[in-house]
Amino acid sequence: MAGVGDIASRTRTVQPRDIELFTELTGDRNPLHYDEEAARASRFGGIIVQGGVTSGLLNALVAEDLPGPGSVFLHVDWDFKAPTRPGDEITAEVEVLEARDDKPITRLRTTITNQDGVVVLDGTALVWQEPLSG
Repeated sequence: MAGVGDIASRTRTVQPRDIELFTELTGDRNPLHYDEEAARASRFGGIIVQGGVTSGLLNALVAEDLPGPGSVFLHVDWDFKAPTRPGDEITAEVEVLEARDDKPITRLRTTITNQDGVVVLDGTALVWQEPLSG
């Protein structure tokens, strides 16, 4: 069981193929993800990846590391602070803020930073950890 103060992190480099795969899953064909000219003319100044690609690293971190297998999000409160771009190396980190004694529910601080230390996502998540049998 996760305890208050426990921390885990995961790092991965975002690839252009991630944009394509996310589009295959969701149908999100926003020009900011595909049209270099439109993206360059936007406030972002170039191609950005879908927010779901960025936040997806938290799915793996929560499900595999902390709290771990059987974990699912009940509620998330995320602010996207800066864009993630193809080629960025992002690091997701979670910290246990609260672990209930009466139910397998954990409240986490969730943060994703890029290779320059810029916070691209910040917030909290409430997670249920389903007990799994062998």
